[in-house]
Amino acid sequence: MNAGSRLLAIASILASAAATAAGPVFTADGRLQPPADYREWIFLSSSLDMSYRSSADPDMHMFSNIFVQPEAYRAFVADGTWPEGTVLVMEMRGARNAGSINKRGRFQTTEDMGLELHVKDSTRFKDEGWGFFASDDGKPAPRIPVQAECYSCHRAHGAVDTTFAQFYPTMLKVAEEKKTLAPAFVKENEVTAEPVK
Repeated sequence: MNAGSRLLAIASILASAAATAAGPVFTADGRLQPPADYREWIFLSSSLDMSYRSSADPDMHMFSNIFVQPEAYRAFVADGTWPEGTVLVMEMRGARNAGSINKRGRFQTTEDMGLELHVKDSTRFKDEGWGFFASDDGKPAPRIPVQAECYSCHRAHGAVDTTFAQFYPTMLKVAEEKKTLAPAFVKENEVTAEPVK
């Protein structure tokens, strides 16, 4: 690679980093533009058929994949909390058990079942400090009303700063080491903890 090509590559990397570092992008009417490059962010975890309700459709199977910007990830690793401008993206995809050479278990499909986004912006969201958004078409999404149960559920059960870091293994370990776990989560976990089977 010659010097000119290296400079172009460095400029491209810096531009991409600057765009990500800029944080969430909102339209004039307060809608959140889902980030196009979230799959290049840090992958935190994946779950299959996870639900916070006991009633769920037994015939519906779905994977959820969680991503966060590299800058927010590094800040969390450093101090155990999410910085302002953090965007957590939950990508939902279909799950199948029949296909190709698979004989057991389930795998993710190309079926896009939408995105849910959790954004930290205490200036914009003075009521909660965070905003929830949902998009199933990649278009700018309005904020989910603060009366929705996702807010109260995250307040009551979030491990760190109202986020479900308890389901992101590497983040949970950091929060334990940095002692940033929410007291309510610690108390709840002491009561509900069961041995791993």
